[in-house]
Amino acid sequence: MSISKSRQVLAVIETTDILHLQLARQISHWTMAALRLGDLDDLASASAWNSLEQYLGLVLRQNLAVAVERLQRQAAALQAQWSAARTPDDINRVQQNLLEFRQRYLRTEKLLDFYADALNTRTNPSIAALLRACDLLARRSMSELLDRLGLTTPPVLTYIDTGLGASILKAGLRLWDGRTESLVAAIKIVRHNLYRPTALIHEAGHQVAHALGWSGELASVLDSELSRVSPQVARIWASWASEITADAYAFVHTGYASVAGLHDVVAGGRMVVFRYLPGDPHPIGYIRVLLGVEMCRQCFGRGAWDELAQAWSQGHDLEDAHSGVRELLEQSLPLLPLVAELCLMRPMRAFRGNSLVAMIDPKRVSPNALAQLEAQGGAALYTSHHWVWTEPIRLLALTGYRAATQSDRALEVLQQQKDWMLRLGETLQAA
Repeated sequence: MSISKSRQVLAVIETTDILHLQLARQISHWTMAALRLGDLDDLASASAWNSLEQYLGLVLRQNLAVAVERLQRQAAALQAQWSAARTPDDINRVQQNLLEFRQRYLRTEKLLDFYADALNTRTNPSIAALLRACDLLARRSMSELLDRLGLTTPPVLTYIDTGLGASILKAGLRLWDGRTESLVAAIKIVRHNLYRPTALIHEAGHQVAHALGWSGELASVLDSELSRVSPQVARIWASWASEITADAYAFVHTGYASVAGLHDVVAGGRMVVFRYLPGDPHPIGYIRVLLGVEMCRQCFGRGAWDELAQAWSQGHDLEDAHSGVRELLEQSLPLLPLVAELCLMRPMRAFRGNSLVAMIDPKRVSPNALAQLEAQGGAALYTSHHWVWTEPIRLLALTGYRAATQSDRALEVLQQQKDWMLRLGETLQAA
């Protein structure tokens, strides 16, 4: 071998050794970072972890531990690849794998950070109690339906965040790392609705629809039935099916309270009320509120919702809507009775041939039924462990109805709501 050739070989060897050494340092860093993620107690305060119902805490820890352990195995595999690397090609492969590992680490970190933020909203004892009550309300609503169908209800973790509307990270979906499946339904409740969390039930409806394939089925029904009037309008309503199912689910559980709550979230200037974004699963606010009113009319007859509809229509003149949106709304208004009927009364494969109202009877939360509940429970309705434990969803419907129809007592009613939710949450903590 010539001297120049030998020098080239030595240079390659020297470069390989340098890269090998640099990789060792980086791999050690990221391996240690992955190991640190394994201490789940670092995610949140002890009080936040202890605020969780025992089963929820166990499932959440299991869920997160699986994601972290997978990442740590990947780190160990990367270490083994580095140890076996001998050639420049080997080094290049390890470098590429390291870059990929960094991204996997960041995705796993994002997963943990989401739950850390959610858990840490429970550091205050009163807030923790209210959120435990929310956990139970959402889970109880789901189990009422899923139990009848022989399906498992996932645990629920509610948390507080800012904004106008609630949201959900559904159980059964892949999380940020792309591999871990969420075992917990994580529901955001916004601060302004903490004392009237009917939106919580809406989000639980998304979880139920996901488990049953209900939204896709309703989309097909809406597309088929409304196409007789206008194929274009039918396609748009079908694209809103996922939000409509959740609205219908909230309605059958909490009645007019859910409609009034929805109204207060979507109410705003004309740019908000008449906003239409193609591809957005949320119906135009104007028509969405009126669909809720129609559900009330079909199930309860005349009532306070008629006044809400009148004020809503008078306060939002269709002439203020963009011409294309105005045309869509004018075509949609006569369809509302049919849409409400399809949502509530139409037998669905998702419900094994039953309708939604056959599964969850909205008449249990009609104004008359709620008045009877109030008379039956008397002064103990909001303080008795029996009533708070056995009828929390109807209590939510009742307080929401009273707050919506008795504006002079709204603050008093919402204080009642807070008190019984605290009592429920404290009972769950004691258990």
